[in-house]
Amino acid sequence: MNGCCELGRKYSKNAASVQGEAKLQSHPKPIHSSQKLIIINLHKKLKKDNPHILNNDAITQLAEQTGIGISSIKKTLLEYKHTGAVTSPNKKKHRLTFKEKVDEFDKSAIRRKVHEFYINRDLPTFSKVLQAVNIDEDLPNFKRSIFHLLLKELNFTYTTQSHDSILIEKEDFIIWRRNYLRTIKRYREEGRQIYYLDETWINTDDITNNRVWMDETIKSEKNTFSRRLTTGSANPNGKGKRLIVLHIGSAAGFVPGGLLYFESTKHTRDYHDEMNSDTFHEWFKNILPSLDDNAVIVMDNAPYHSVKLEKLPNISWKKTEIIKWLEDKGKEISEAMVKAELLQIVALQKNRFDKYVIDEIAKQDNKTVVRLPPYHCELNPIQMVWSMVKEYITSYNNTFEIQDLKLLLEQGISRVTAEHWSNFIKQVRDEEKKMWEIDYIIDSMIDGTSPLIINVKDEINFETSDSDY
Repeated sequence: MNGCCELGRKYSKNAASVQGEAKLQSHPKPIHSSQKLIIINLHKKLKKDNPHILNNDAITQLAEQTGIGISSIKKTLLEYKHTGAVTSPNKKKHRLTFKEKVDEFDKSAIRRKVHEFYINRDLPTFSKVLQAVNIDEDLPNFKRSIFHLLLKELNFTYTTQSHDSILIEKEDFIIWRRNYLRTIKRYREEGRQIYYLDETWINTDDITNNRVWMDETIKSEKNTFSRRLTTGSANPNGKGKRLIVLHIGSAAGFVPGGLLYFESTKHTRDYHDEMNSDTFHEWFKNILPSLDDNAVIVMDNAPYHSVKLEKLPNISWKKTEIIKWLEDKGKEISEAMVKAELLQIVALQKNRFDKYVIDEIAKQDNKTVVRLPPYHCELNPIQMVWSMVKEYITSYNNTFEIQDLKLLLEQGISRVTAEHWSNFIKQVRDEEKKMWEIDYIIDSMIDGTSPLIINVKDEINFETSDSDY
């Protein structure tokens, strides 16, 4: 142990400095390559002197000897394991390229950034929002051109106000959100059990603490909309093995037998690539009998959730194909009609034939599917459940082996109680109320009118007490 202690003494000055800084900061400074090398050498010496030492015990000893945090030591050992080298931290925020993806949680957070301006009675221009996003350390750094494309994807458009272009959401997007809020409230009032499902991923190398979107330190209404919504790293890093996980739960807790997980094979940055409609449909059919009768099932708009029962004709179809489709539906078609006229008839039939496979499967079992509006992760309480599960996993993930990860996943899920679910659902309902109000605030600022008192004439009163809502 003398060699190990000597290395520890060589490092003591740096360690004391790091420990001192840690007391002054909520997050210690990143460690550099020279410090990482000392960690690697100390670890090798420990393993050589104690071949049977447990990995967790070795990491604890290194933390005590160096003053470096356990999480930083784990990251350093993982980096060395995968690359055979260590690097110094990059001090600059990463700028996304066109080829890189922004995940659902970042998109949701950016939408909330725009809403935050309205909450603070400040009209959001493109430049203001871009600056607010780029100074947020929890969000990627964007160039103007990429950010413009992202806002377009998020269904934002512009209106002119005092010679400035102000960001507002598109009408159909607002209608989708408000219809969802009306619908989910009506189902609650009818006493129907509401289930929430979602997929997530867990990486063998994931050791960071997860950031949970609910922040109990919020003190005023003005900063309510600035709360973060993430469940760990934005996307899998493509290194190491990972599990794709699917589950469903309600105020009564996780549904027994509802857990599905399997090992990833593609190792892409988008974990949604791993799930397909066949796998999801099979799981969905098997879980339906375990749900309450006349239940409501809330899910997002992932492609495998939204497979259509049949394709409807569109502009890319040939005229003969459109005519055949209409005739198969019992419509008499004149050969004199042009393609545009045929597509107009198709549009009139949309409500009858534009259906999802999953919705029809649920309907046959007396269940109803409701889809969240895009980029509204905060309306699904299972996101907070995943945060809780991942926090447990990352706290005990010391071996970085896939079999141990599976065990930690099952243990983490078993720790989530019905009380946890109920609390998370209550917080989501609070978010629903705020979302209902934000559209009135936006209308009043764009129109230059006084804010509407919502609980007077509005057809859906989100100002009811918790016992009524």
